[in-house]
Amino acid sequence: MANRRTLLACAIALTAQFAFANGAHADQLADIKKKGEIVFGVLGTDEPNSFIDPKTRELVGYEVDIAKAVAKKLGVKPVFKQMSVAARIPELQQGHVDVLAATLTHNKERESQVDFALTHFVTGSKVMVRASSGINALPQLAGKKVVTVRGGTQETNIRAAVPTATVVTFENTQQAFQALQQGKGIAYVNDESSLLADYGKLGPAAKNFTILPNSIGVESIALGLRKGEKSLKAVVDATLRELETSGAANALFNKWYGPGTRPNIAKRTFTINTDKI
Repeated sequence: MANRRTLLACAIALTAQFAFANGAHADQLADIKKKGEIVFGVLGTDEPNSFIDPKTRELVGYEVDIAKAVAKKLGVKPVFKQMSVAARIPELQQGHVDVLAATLTHNKERESQVDFALTHFVTGSKVMVRASSGINALPQLAGKKVVTVRGGTQETNIRAAVPTATVVTFENTQQAFQALQQGKGIAYVNDESSLLADYGKLGPAAKNFTILPNSIGVESIALGLRKGEKSLKAVVDATLRELETSGAANALFNKWYGPGTRPNIAKRTFTINTDKI
């Protein structure tokens, strides 16, 4: 009987603790305002979305500017936590960050794990190859070694597009891009926008590499939030809508992706208006 009473007491205590924990985090927006800061998970290695400026040693980028706009809307301090691609969703789910601003592709598989804000960028995965390889189409990658980042949609996309390719993954895109340059793979897969930025870093060596014309799927990039945090999502979405209607969103695109930047994309072909895919 004593053991039963002990087990019952433990069960009641655990239930109360669980209920308290759920109550404490029932409104993440209130928690953020109370602590006066919002923590964004970022990659910090994915130019031009989030990366370390080599001159100032500060974190900068397209998604960093969007995150700062959200923090300003909330009237709190933005804090940035760098993480790997594979760690993004676990870090969010475990409460180590409040929002993901980490080049997160919105797809159906992830909707069961996180909620998504309005899409703030649309791109597609593409492939860069060594010019000397003679490869000019995706099917020619069959049986070849392809490098990409671990845990991203690029890995899934290339495996689906070329099932017999040997895919080698790295912790971040910088390592994967370096592996291509070092000859550790014949091709490198990344989001087109980031891949164009990587290509722009090559300088005169760019003649040694070619970007294949075909995209591997369409990527809708969005901020990621914990499931069910409707109040926080409403504020984030409102911030994004204001950026769009004011023209600030297009200005940010041109700042980080437009003519004269490393990606050097001539024109924005999307608007920030939906969280559907």
